[in-house]
Amino acid sequence: MGAIVKKEEATLHQEHGQYLTFLLGGEMFAIGILGIKEIIEYGSLTTVPMMPEFIRGVINLRGAVVPVVDLSARFGRTPTEVTRRSCIVILEAGIEEKHDIGVVVDAVSEVLEIPGSEIEPAPAFGAKIRSDFIQGMGKVDGKFVIILDSDRVLSVDEMAMLATI
Repeated sequence: MGAIVKKEEATLHQEHGQYLTFLLGGEMFAIGILGIKEIIEYGSLTTVPMMPEFIRGVINLRGAVVPVVDLSARFGRTPTEVTRRSCIVILEAGIEEKHDIGVVVDAVSEVLEIPGSEIEPAPAFGAKIRSDFIQGMGKVDGKFVIILDSDRVLSVDEMAMLATI
């Protein structure tokens, strides 16, 4: 019964289209707020040897070890330069099994409501990141916001495979 209620709540929120927007390398991105657990100040990361460049390290979040991914490096760009406004957004990602994962962003902007009618499909080419990472392109005040598919961007199986290469 609880799973049915949660599914209905998720559908209701998706219709409202609430997204956390953030800056990454001067571009505006968004992630659906349903998967976001919290936003914390950047700091106290422990580096882990033999990890891919996009894994910044791990943090201790109330006794749990949470890996932190540099989204810029994950997209094949230069690693994020940490500034005063840099934050770690803690997400719950995964398709079958949910994992808490932190992502480093340049700055968090705001929570926006983007109607479904204002979201276009991901472009087949021309984006500076893999098209399967893009859930859609939201139109906000005449500009596009890249809406990320956090389950694909933060696929634990794919990141583990990349770590072994």
